[in-house]
Amino acid sequence: MDVLWKAGSVTLSGMLELWAAIPVGFMLELPPVLIGIFSAVGAIISAGVVIFLGGSLRTWLLKRVEKRSKRQGRMWQIWDKYGVIGLGLASPLLTGAPLGAAIGISLGAPTKKLMLWMSVGIIIWSVLLTAGVAFGLLHFMVPEAK
Repeated sequence: MDVLWKAGSVTLSGMLELWAAIPVGFMLELPPVLIGIFSAVGAIISAGVVIFLGGSLRTWLLKRVEKRSKRQGRMWQIWDKYGVIGLGLASPLLTGAPLGAAIGISLGAPTKKLMLWMSVGIIIWSVLLTAGVAFGLLHFMVPEAK
């Protein structure tokens, strides 16, 4: 039961922000593999909710974006240069999965393609961030002196 509570906490944290879920998992002393899995699952769920249930969000965002005459920001540059693939790979790290998904639908990205590349980006970043934290902690852990 304790593992379920910890897994749920990491998944919920991942739904809000991938960057937050990984430290939460380590604080709860879950194994790194489970941390990576549960944080990725949470981020994928939140991206999916925004992508597939965000029809009204899309129309609101499109109206808001159309008012801007000048496209600015890093996500706009990534979108212009790399399209859905670049947005899906970069946004989990730069903006978080839910906001990245909202940006994608506001730019008119096809939902299935956006979901695929957001999922790939989330998995890549959760593996890299989890491994980075795990190896960083191992580097600083000092064995007990005998």
